[in-house]
Amino acid sequence: MNWKTFTAMLGRDAHVARRNVITLVLMTMLQPLLFVFIFGQVMIRSGMMQASYKSMLLPGVIAISMMMTGIQAVSMPLITEFLTKEIEDRLLAPIEIQWLAVEKVVAGMMQSLVSGMIVLPAAWLLLGKNVGITFQHPAEFVVMVLLVALLASAAGLTMGCSVGQSHIGLLFSLVLAPMIMFGCAYYPWSALASFPVLQKVVLINPLVYASEGLRGTLAPQVQHMPTLVVMAVLAAIDAVLIALGINRFYRKAVS
Repeated sequence: MNWKTFTAMLGRDAHVARRNVITLVLMTMLQPLLFVFIFGQVMIRSGMMQASYKSMLLPGVIAISMMMTGIQAVSMPLITEFLTKEIEDRLLAPIEIQWLAVEKVVAGMMQSLVSGMIVLPAAWLLLGKNVGITFQHPAEFVVMVLLVALLASAAGLTMGCSVGQSHIGLLFSLVLAPMIMFGCAYYPWSALASFPVLQKVVLINPLVYASEGLRGTLAPQVQHMPTLVVMAVLAAIDAVLIALGINRFYRKAVS
């Protein structure tokens, strides 16, 4: 594999991301931060929700921001590149086709991580005092955010190679919107105990594990899934999505 070509293409994507940073921030972070303000400030100050809700909310918001950033950062450019045939320029690079897909995943991971690192302090400031977030397990936190970032970019690769521009609306309305609402970001998975069937069905949603995993590392005092179990499931989902995404990318690129 030609590492010089790989890093050059990665640098190119990083440059494009820097140019579109404001648009990306507004698209992926505005909604989570609005939820933080409404549920973390308005609802709590009005007495409609307990102050402890802040600890449960913040990790879920970070998970949503990272997921949406990674998915959009990979899927949207891919859809455009395949539509405009711009992808053909990349295919001429002295590098295997599969590594072009890997480069997209790495670029998406970087943007997802940046999104998480931005929304964390921003949401923290919005929530004010007594957020209840801790960094007592830094190694687990690092592993978790890497797994979530990889999940987001791998999902973006798979989606970007599976839908066309005419189906973008369906992608967001039929896939991403339900994924957010049933991703246990605004409530813990245990809260669905009163809906046993739904509680089991949502386990197919990868955002559930991203939210519960970040909750377990940032707010361990809040009820959450076992962290090691979440890590194992995320690693398995990541492996499946990477393999599926690379396969779809290759087939679409050579067709």
